[in-house]
Order: sequence, then C-alpha cells, then structure tokens
Amino acid sequence: MLKYTDDMTPFDMTARPSKQYFFLMPLIWIASFLDTKKFGLRIDKSGMKGIKPPYLVIATHQGPADYSAAPLAMFPHRAMFVSDMEGFEWYGKWLYRGLGCIGKRRFVSDISVVKNMKYALSKKQAVWVYPESRHSNVGTTAYIPENLGKLCKMMDVPVVLFTLYGAYLANPFWDELHTRKVPMEGKMKLLFSKEEVESISSEVIQAEIEKGLQYNEYEYQTAHDIRITEPFRAQGLHMPLYRCRKCGVRYKMVSSGDTLECRACGRKYLLREDGLLEEYMKVQDCGENPGENSNGTAGSCGVTDREKFKIPEWYEWERQLEIEENDDGFRKEFNVRVEALPGEKGFVNLGTGILTMDEKEFALRINEKSGASEELHFPHRIRESVQTEYDYRGVKGKGIVLSTRDCCYYIYCDAEDFNPTEIQFLGEWSYRKAKK
Repeated sequence: MLKYTDDMTPFDMTARPSKQYFFLMPLIWIASFLDTKKFGLRIDKSGMKGIKPPYLVIATHQGPADYSAAPLAMFPHRAMFVSDMEGFEWYGKWLYRGLGCIGKRRFVSDISVVKNMKYALSKKQAVWVYPESRHSNVGTTAYIPENLGKLCKMMDVPVVLFTLYGAYLANPFWDELHTRKVPMEGKMKLLFSKEEVESISSEVIQAEIEKGLQYNEYEYQTAHDIRITEPFRAQGLHMPLYRCRKCGVRYKMVSSGDTLECRACGRKYLLREDGLLEEYMKVQDCGENPGENSNGTAGSCGVTDREKFKIPEWYEWERQLEIEENDDGFRKEFNVRVEALPGEKGFVNLGTGILTMDEKEFALRINEKSGASEELHFPHRIRESVQTEYDYRGVKGKGIVLSTRDCCYYIYCDAEDFNPTEIQFLGEWSYRKAKK
C-alpha cells in the first residue's frame, strides 16, 4: 500500500549507509529461502572459492525473485544493495537501511551513491549493483550503462558477476502480480580479481561485464524445456507488445488469459506453453459453397500454416520501427497525473499536469491548486533510459518515472496512445543521438 504525505523534504543521499543489522540476518535468509523454495532455486557458487568480501557484485535484474536470491547467494556473508527510493517508502527508512540498502534514484547520476559504495567496501562489505536499474520488459538484457568499467576501477576491489535465470519467466514485468511456476538457477563467479581490476583497462572491464550480463529468458525456457501452463500466462503482454506484428497498428493490442489480440485487424496470437506466440488458426476462403475450396475444386477447406513469433524479436521489431519513423523528430503531449517521491515518508500527490516529449527532452508542467504551474525539464542527453511502469503496484495503472537528484516524479496517464514501452524506446534512442 502506498503511503502519502505533504512533506517534500528530499532523502538525504549523503547519509552513510548501514551494514545489514546482524540480528535480522537469520530472518532475511529464512525468508529468502522460503520465497524461492517453490522455484527450486539452485545457486552455483563454484566460481567463488576462497573469495570473501569486500567485492563488487554486478547482477542481472529480471524480476522480484532477484531480491530473495541475492541474500542466499551471499550466505554466510552480508551485503549492501544499491536500491531505488521506493524501497525506503515501502519498508521505512530504519528497516530498509537495516536490510543494507543504499539509496539511489534511477537513471540519475549522483556522486553521493559512489561515495556510499566506497564507504561500504571500506567496511569490508560486498556491494550489490543492478546496472539495468529495472526489471526486464521481455526477458532480455536492458540498457547497460557505459561507465561500469570506470566504476569498477574506482571501487578498486574484486568484481563478481551474478546471473539469475527464471526470475522473469516466473513474474514477467507485464504481470508481476501473478506467479508462474518456473525452475530458477543462479550463478555467482569471480569476474576480475583486485589485481586484474588495477592492471587492465576500463574498456576491457566494461566489455566483459556487458558480455556477462547478456541473457534471454526464452532461450533459457527452450533449453530447459520449461512449460508454463498457467491459464493467465499472456495477461498484460500487450504492454510491451503494443503494436500488431501483422498490421503494424499501435495501441490496439489487448491481452487476456493465454491470448494477445489486435483490435485493429482482429488477429489473435496464442502464447504457447513453450513461450512462442502463435497466430490462431486461419481457415482459407471456402468460396460460396460449403465443402468447396476457393478455387472451386471439391474437398474440405485447407488450413494455412500458423505463423510463430518470439516475444523478444517482436519487441525489437517495435523498437526499430520507432527509430525509423521518428528519427527526423517527434513530439508527444499527454494529460497526466503526477505524484512525487522525494523521500522515505511517502508520495506527495501533485495533481494533474501536462507531459510533453520531443527529441531533446521531457517537459513536465504541473498544475498547482493556486492556478499557477511549475515546469520541470528532463534532457535526454543525461538520461540513458526511462523507468517504465505497466501497472504500478497493481493500482496506479501505466506510467513512467522521471527523476532529479532530489525527487522521483511518478507520471500516470490513461490515454490510449500513452504507452510506456514506446516512450522508453524513444527516450533511449534520443539519448544515443544526443551522445553522438
């Protein structure tokens, strides 16, 4: 449940983080074990023999199970986790600090976070980082920041890689409220020793991290012959797959049960148990007479082959179309609802506003009760990606989050043409263009 306040005091990012409270550790490990037991989680730590904190952990970020797998991967050691501000609101500052969390706002550069990571490492703690900064949209690696190699050089400690498979399949971002029964596997290994971090270039470190963070959950599903049989398995899939693969129309996709459907052309796609999308059976034109084929010959009507699609490929097809269709410039405008999260005390309801987006920036005009307005600007050149929300906490609907160093702005809109995935694609492409 969301907490609300009128207090706009920013969270103190400079405050020194706390070690995980020792008296909470047994509870954390037990809760993590119970949460992942249903998935049969196995963690391979053979690549960690003799390695003890302090070290920096670079981890994949697929879904909610990541948070339970991390303490088990660290056992019997403690760790500190770079975490978004909403966790402080959800758990409260005292408890979230006690869980070892270091506050950060997504896709915002803040030297205070780097200093707190250095401080944690100086206290012989492991520091855990999720570079993707959000759960995976379609089970593939999200944007990886380009400064990870430099960050590792600054930390000057061993670098460890943790990968978890099955977390997205169990709770896909487009329907995290419903869990699918999927086996999970984790792997934790030393990527670079302290001596290697000191001797090799940041570019080499960056390349190895990017390689290590690559994953495709649907390839994992195929390789392990995992069948997802839940009848609701396609619910919410229209949020990342917002454009029909056959007719190309945006915003007309809907989903329910095991089916994705386009309301523009009427085509339906079955999400099969093996993770492939398959177009529903199409019967060829039978002509005017039953039992007669369209060419007038006798016999039963033929059935066309049913085309199959991979969800990640559909997703990347959408991204490429947005780039091609908007490369010369674009402008979007939406009437929105705005809530602010400045700190751990809760959300502040800022009322309504207008969000505009073009190839240079987001601009958010917030309508104040007095009739005046405040306008905030978020240039793409300093924001490598956009935080998307498909249905925040199951109650707020679709939205995006834009942050400054002092506040996170949760922006919601019910308009048909407001799709967080499309906005993310355009934001990431605009960032890359601005960096050229």
